[in-house]
Amino acid sequence: MNYHVDAKGFFGRFGGAYIPEMLYPNIETLRHQYLGILEHPDFKAEFASLLRDYVGRPTPLYLAKALSDQLGYTVYLKREDLNHTGAHKINNAIGQILLARWLGRRRIIAETGAGQHGVAAATVCALMGLECIVYMGEIDMARQAPNVRRMEMLGARVEPVTSGSRVLKDAANEAMRDWIAHPEDTHYLIGSAVGPHPFPDMVARFQAVISEEMRAQLQEHTGSPLPHTVVACVGGGSNAIGAYYHYLNDSSVRLIGVEASGEGVGTACTAATIALGREGILHGSKSLVMQTEDGQILEAHSVSAGLDYPGVGPQHAHLFATGRVDYVNVTDSQALAAGLELARMEGIIPALESAHALAYLPQLSLSKDDVVVLNLSGRGDKDLSAYLQYTEDSVV
Repeated sequence: MNYHVDAKGFFGRFGGAYIPEMLYPNIETLRHQYLGILEHPDFKAEFASLLRDYVGRPTPLYLAKALSDQLGYTVYLKREDLNHTGAHKINNAIGQILLARWLGRRRIIAETGAGQHGVAAATVCALMGLECIVYMGEIDMARQAPNVRRMEMLGARVEPVTSGSRVLKDAANEAMRDWIAHPEDTHYLIGSAVGPHPFPDMVARFQAVISEEMRAQLQEHTGSPLPHTVVACVGGGSNAIGAYYHYLNDSSVRLIGVEASGEGVGTACTAATIALGREGILHGSKSLVMQTEDGQILEAHSVSAGLDYPGVGPQHAHLFATGRVDYVNVTDSQALAAGLELARMEGIIPALESAHALAYLPQLSLSKDDVVVLNLSGRGDKDLSAYLQYTEDSVV
């Protein structure tokens, strides 16, 4: 089974590039040049150097002893929260900013939900001296205010999006409109494994450093590069695809993706795309999309701004269709409780996105010697208000 992109830009029947004519030259340039650039020795050397010296890689693989004792099996946390900027998003941002520079682009646009990708984009633009415009839904700007201030401090212009449901989907819509209006000098630094080909494959390649390190670290810690299970949260899907990448062809390793079910998959307030979605086109690619019978995109809901998205990357849709990855979901309250528990048990405050993955761990029936790696994709500073509100509501 081939789990990667084919020559036409598809993962099985998902993917492709469904784009306006104005963007065709940009997409074609990327499609024809990205692999050659990514494999160029000078690019690889600079990318590796920045990941090491600027981002702070490799990130630790931490044995969560208290959590392991509670669950009855061995849990390691891949500490992407310890990256510069506080999440896995910086891996892709570094790669794409180098790519943009190789292509001669001087103006960078990005979309963001939780703000972590926006911060990463603003960070690398400051590093390279490039103009940066970040589109962010008004609702997300309110619930992720600290990240808005960080982006502005880094020199980015944060554009509030007031259309639609005013969250991540709508920010991506506005970024795409900007790119259509400025095709010659602009690079759209997409933050997740979504969008038209070659973005899903390109983002996956940049994030694959996560599982590459995991294999080496597990070999050192346990004597084998192969865990029993890898668990990661899934919105668009970049942290998860990075955690799975070097295990896709190891059939002995179970891969689990945890979606945000919001108030429950049976309610109107959910973001469980794989559980509820149907094949459709969203933001330039064919994937699974939450939509009405006549194809109108439904509003997603999650307490986590980074998972509040009605679609999923096409590679994830393919991994679901082939049965390679098991996709499950947890609610807002389950994620909040799991995040607070990790803080009190291990002294680590996880991003609400990562807390969704944590919330699923008690549902795994494993033995003491089974090893599970959870990709802790970001830190929870940005989500303190949500955690505190949940705590206050629980007391009441």
